Parts: sequence; C-alpha cells; structure tokens
Amino acid sequence: MVNTLLLTVKETWGGKRRMYRRMKCSALAAASDFGSRASGSFPLQEGFVPDTIVPASAVTVLPRGVASRLFGAVASPRQTYAGVAGQPRWAGAFLVVAVVSGLAATVFSATEVGQRAIFDQQVSRMEASGRHLSDAQAQALARMVPYFTYFALPFQLVFFGAGGVLVAAVACGVLTGTLGGDATFQQVFAIVAHSGAILALGFLFALPLDYAHETMTSPTSLMVFLPMIEDGSFAARLLGAFDLFRIWWAINLAIGLGVLYRRPTAPIAATIVFVYTAIALAYAAIMSAL
Repeated sequence: MVNTLLLTVKETWGGKRRMYRRMKCSALAAASDFGSRASGSFPLQEGFVPDTIVPASAVTVLPRGVASRLFGAVASPRQTYAGVAGQPRWAGAFLVVAVVSGLAATVFSATEVGQRAIFDQQVSRMEASGRHLSDAQAQALARMVPYFTYFALPFQLVFFGAGGVLVAAVACGVLTGTLGGDATFQQVFAIVAHSGAILALGFLFALPLDYAHETMTSPTSLMVFLPMIEDGSFAARLLGAFDLFRIWWAINLAIGLGVLYRRPTAPIAATIVFVYTAIALAYAAIMSAL
C-alpha cells in the first residue's frame, strides 16, 4: 500500500515537472517572438523563405562633410548620388568647387607666366577671328591683363552658378518630360553641383601644366592627340572643345541623373554627349566664320 502510494506521488510529481518545462519553453518562445516583432524582424521558421531580403548596404547614408561628398562623387558616384538625391544639399558643394577653382585661377593669373599666357591667348583669339592688333592696342591689352586676377574668382562663381542652373534646368525639363520622373529641381541641381568636382579637378590638373608650358591651351583636349591640325581651323576649334575631363564630367553627371531617375546610365550619357557635341559644332562653325 505504501509502495503504491509512493509510486503514485512520484508519477504525479514527474508529470508536473514535465508540464512546467513545457510551459517554460512556451513562455520563452512567446517572449522571443514578441521581441522580434517589436524590433521589426520576424523569426524564420523551418521551410519559410522571405520574398525579399534587403542588405544593409542598400540603405545609403549621405556623407556628412562636403569634402566627403565631393570625394565620393569622384570615387564612388553611384552610392554618393543616391545619398545626395535623398538629401539634396547643394550650397556647400557649389561654394567649394567654385572657390577652389577661382582661387587656383587667381594664383595663376597673378604670376608673370600666367599673365603672359593670358595675353598670348587673347592675341591668338583676336588674330584667329581676323583682327590684327596694332602696337597701341597690344599695349592697352597688356595693361588690362593684370586685372584678370581680380575677375578670376567672380568668373568661376558665375560659371558654376549660372552654368549649373542652366544644365540643371535643361536636364530636369528633358528627363522629367521624357522619363516621367518626379525629381525636383533642387535634387537635379544638387547632382549637378556635386558633379562640378570633376571640372574643378580638371582645372587643378591643367593649371600646373599650363604654367610649365606658359600657355592657356588645354593640355587635356583632343587637340593634344592631333597637333598637326592648323590652329584656328574648324577642326581645331571642334576638337579643342572636347576635353577629357569634360567627357568624364558628362559620364559622372549621367550616373547621378540615372540614380535620381532610376534609369540606366548609358542613354542619359549619350544624350548629354549629343547635346554637348551639337553645341561644340555650332561654336566651331560660328568662330570659324568670323
């Protein structure tokens, strides 16, 4: 009788312990599930495969500093422009690009070598258009050259400012009208302002070479590869309008606009190059006719 009672007590106690363990496991699983849902994730069960997994790298964060954004526009444009499109801040990039280019031009035009190069460039342009300066006119031009130093920075501000607004307006109008995107002018201008880092880089690359050769002829234009073409001719003016850094800038800008409008880069780059070629052809034709 006693043994039977003890056996019954042991079985009852063992059943309670097993029930307690099951209840404890259920509580822990419920707590884990609640924590996963609160954090925005859900536990994967056996046989369950999520439809879409977004990697952490897909979330693009805009670099904080202006220098970081400009460096990113050159080194990793696609990722940088994705951040710029999300937070279209353009003032810092525009000012850095314009001021750096303007200060470089100011330093160059303040030197004796730079002033001679500017003087020779102005004389060559006038002679190419059919104007031949007298001695008095040449002396008057020589007296004007030192003042180019004071206009270098304002000219770069106008160039990157007015030029950037024009490029952004055309790009925004054409791409929004043809692609039907919802990008704003501020977003497009922010892309254009950051792409100016390529032009500023080309400026900084060319000026030391111009100083070494005492000339204002671009060392990165296509004319460098065809020096046998006569200066002032239609071909020379056309090839001189195409610069390696400008081509790089067009591709870089196309990458930014492609990211903004979620379109492939190649068609946008082809459109930019086509428009630039049309402008270069018109310029070469007009200047050759004068």
